[in-house]
Amino acid sequence: MFSLEIKNRQHIFDHPAVMGILNLTPDSFSDGGCFNNMDAALRHCEDMLLAGADMIDIGGCSTRPNNPIATEREELDRLLPIVKAIHKRFPEALLSIDTFRAAVAEPCIAEGADIINDISGGLFDDQMLPYIGTNHIPYIMMHCIGTPETIHNNALEGDIHQTVMDFFEQQYSQLQPYGSQQIILDPGIGFGKSIPSNYRLLGDLNRYRLNGFPILIGISRKSLIFKILQTMPQEAENGTTVLNTIALLNGADILRVHDVKKAKEAITLTERFLEQ
Repeated sequence: MFSLEIKNRQHIFDHPAVMGILNLTPDSFSDGGCFNNMDAALRHCEDMLLAGADMIDIGGCSTRPNNPIATEREELDRLLPIVKAIHKRFPEALLSIDTFRAAVAEPCIAEGADIINDISGGLFDDQMLPYIGTNHIPYIMMHCIGTPETIHNNALEGDIHQTVMDFFEQQYSQLQPYGSQQIILDPGIGFGKSIPSNYRLLGDLNRYRLNGFPILIGISRKSLIFKILQTMPQEAENGTTVLNTIALLNGADILRVHDVKKAKEAITLTERFLEQ
């Protein structure tokens, strides 16, 4: 379905990929504090890889609503020791770093990370796109608006597909002068959009597939599930699987999830359905 060139090695993904979430923060919305020590992080990483994760997304700065944003130093202190340890223990694992700061991305890449997952698509740090562009690092460009502190304060309505596409085109134009880039598009479901807008995005993914780039969907345990079902994030796994299946049927290439096993099962069954 897509490929990535990482450190002179071509990684080909013939099936939708699963990105397992490893939160190192004490305050993430559904699993804050669960994996923010070395032993727990390594065990969880191993569990996700054994369950079939194609890549691990490691985050050290929560952007949950009404939450203080970690400083650059706090983020690095959380990330670097565990990135080093995971890369040493699992040298073949593809590691993504969930950060909007170039000064965090660069040392993590130097310590063995492979991909940068930027929730701002380059909006929050004007050094991120030049760093990514110059070094041709695989880059997940997520749509968002506002600042780290206000990202959840707005709820976009209207022609949401055109809004997202305009953003991708604008940010991509800043990377083009550096040559060919490896971009993965993330529409930012759950970030600054109304619940109806989130579902509209999910229902027509190909309307914002810029240049044929692969699309990542990150809906795991988010409010568009638990607010509709009137439950809690920790009770949203069944809803996550339902929406991941809808995303797959609409062309999603990567699922970013907390539960890798359930996502792999959704992919297997969806592919079998599409073969008929």
